[in-house]
Amino acid sequence: MKIALIGATGYVGAPLLQEALQRGHQVTALVRHPEKLAAHPRLSAVQANVQDTAKLAEQLRGHDVVISAFNPGWGVADIREQFISGSRSIIAASKQAGTQRLLVVGGAGSLYVAPGLQLIDTADFPAEYREGAEGARQVLDLLRDEQALEWTFLSPAALLVPGPRTGKFRLGNDELLMNGDEPGSVSVADLAVALIDEAEQPQHIRQRFTLAY
Repeated sequence: MKIALIGATGYVGAPLLQEALQRGHQVTALVRHPEKLAAHPRLSAVQANVQDTAKLAEQLRGHDVVISAFNPGWGVADIREQFISGSRSIIAASKQAGTQRLLVVGGAGSLYVAPGLQLIDTADFPAEYREGAEGARQVLDLLRDEQALEWTFLSPAALLVPGPRTGKFRLGNDELLMNGDEPGSVSVADLAVALIDEAEQPQHIRQRFTLAY
């Protein structure tokens, strides 16, 4: 496939790029700093600004799939607003480009821990992640109203950690996956496996899914 990967140098995006290239896909990496990416025969590194919808649409045109690992950065003061506005732009650009398939990596905060109760609304949710998690939750709401795109939203396990690629994990839907009494975990390498699997063989069209060990 021809994959447009937004945020390919980030914590989540870098493993996604590696996984896609290892499987033989052609990847256009849309990043703020393309010089950070090593050369690869199936990789085109392109400087991009997700807030520039018209230019982004041109950059996305001709791809089979758009994968967004966009994150403004946890240190950004207005992370919630940037997350929402950037994601709105990515959605609009994908439609303008005529690329129907959009896969978005979000957060675990919008997963349910009990009927009617999402993780972000629990007392123990870390304050330093609340604004970004709220942005991701609102992006999921935006996608659920989206009828033109064949979107998929992936919420990682509560603990998204460095670690090896095992290819062995559980999938779920809207509920937080647990490991006994503790929240589940997954490596970013295995998150990449799950998302590229979804790109190759769609199982969650216009749905959210999650994963954990």
